[in-house]
Amino acid sequence: MMTDQILLFSAVSIAAYLLGSVPFGLIFTKISGRGDIRGIGSGNIGATNVLRTGSRKLAGLTLIFDASKGSVAVAVAGHFAGSQMAAIAGLLVVAGHCFPIWLKFVGGKGVATSLAVFATLDLRLGGLFVLVWLVTAWLSRFSSLAALCAVLAVTTGSFFLLDDGVTQIIILLLSALVWTRHHANIVRLLNGTETKIGAK
Repeated sequence: MMTDQILLFSAVSIAAYLLGSVPFGLIFTKISGRGDIRGIGSGNIGATNVLRTGSRKLAGLTLIFDASKGSVAVAVAGHFAGSQMAAIAGLLVVAGHCFPIWLKFVGGKGVATSLAVFATLDLRLGGLFVLVWLVTAWLSRFSSLAALCAVLAVTTGSFFLLDDGVTQIIILLLSALVWTRHHANIVRLLNGTETKIGAK
């Protein structure tokens, strides 16, 4: 029985990480002939930086596919292995996006994928994320600050909305990962050099 659980855990973990490692932003920009997204803007492979290529369509596709990674990982793991394994899959799919094996472990910041993970685990968490992101972005015009506040809100909200301590801890770890990936943005926010939404 224990062997079966270990095999299940290993299979879910590896599959979630590998799925998260698929760099859709890089794939879409290269296919479209816009070059390597890692040489544009911030060098990030996520939707925000893809938007800097001037293509809203590519940015939208990147956002949808990056989010889909999170939803698929959590939904499939939850169906076959239960809610706690779904949360673990959510953490690892975001880790895969942030540290993709295909790109020498240099990836994105995990915001879109995290949003999908939160929403698939519990729609209330997804709704809270979107609400806080929109309000913060509207007030500050900083995408990075909006993401940081949204993740912090979800982490806090999980302790009121969820009853599963394991899932709460995993959400805390996931949020810490996203905050860590925004370390450069945090520095720029503090010294007043962070780029605002819509700025070129």
